[in-house]
Amino acid sequence: MARMNRTSGGLRRLTAGRMQRRTLLQAALGAGGLALVGCTAPGVADQGGFGSTDLVAWPAKDQWPQIFWNAPASVQEVYRYAVAHEDELKWMPCFCGCVNQGHRYNFDCYVTEARPDGSVVLDPMSFG
Repeated sequence: MARMNRTSGGLRRLTAGRMQRRTLLQAALGAGGLALVGCTAPGVADQGGFGSTDLVAWPAKDQWPQIFWNAPASVQEVYRYAVAHEDELKWMPCFCGCVNQGHRYNFDCYVTEARPDGSVVLDPMSFG
């Protein structure tokens, strides 16, 4: 069993280690939720009829397409998370078979295109 260092530096190191583990755990749980929700059963995406302009969002301005606002709060939260955590989701493969639609990793289940001007084109598949 490790001894606790009673110096303030030791406590800081222990606290920093706990915070890093907590952050890692939160990211893992959030990403796990995305893997479960992403690429859900057939639904909105199968109905078609969406042009890229219908799915453009400006997350920094909290401007989202109507399909986003019509979705349950949990789905909105997942899309917000995906847009904000692209670097994390690019490490997670998609497990639902949407690789046949060109998806390379979990981020692609939510965002079709991230544009230099800060806007994103959402993928409707995860609206379910």
